[in-house]
Amino acid sequence: MTAIQLATPGDAEAIAAFANGSFTHTFGHIYDPADLASFLADWNPPERVRAQIASDDHDIALVRDAAGAILGYIKMGPLDFDLPEGQPTDSAVELHQLYVDEAAKGTGVAAALMDWGIDWARGRAAILYLSVFTENDRAQAFYRRYGFYDVGRNAFRVGNHIDEDRFFRLDL
Repeated sequence: MTAIQLATPGDAEAIAAFANGSFTHTFGHIYDPADLASFLADWNPPERVRAQIASDDHDIALVRDAAGAILGYIKMGPLDFDLPEGQPTDSAVELHQLYVDEAAKGTGVAAALMDWGIDWARGRAAILYLSVFTENDRAQAFYRRYGFYDVGRNAFRVGNHIDEDRFFRLDL
């Protein structure tokens, strides 16, 4: 069983560094270095992570290795984007981020975090949304295994670059 723990304010620096490293490893090759640097500076700074941890409407759960290093995390909270027309927002929450270290992929870390996130959402809402990059086939397949389905386009800005993401929805 993969042990999950809630993040504390003292984890904010490590979570921000892990998030930036994961994002850069997975997607950094797509972007102009200036666009990537601008995005990372604004996207997940430690102060923002710390504020989300301290808030009543967000939770971040972590999985660590035996030495205490983060293997993965999931951030859950209120909706933070404009959904396609016709998508209900009442009683809806968002899976903001789910990142797993490359070495931990395929070990059950992502599944444990997703199970935790869905349980978290069920205690608060009837619908769980997320946004996923159109070219991230592995993530899309993972989410579909949980019953998520595509409900429309999301323009995801990284500096001056705009990616096409897809909104996925899970009815809880």
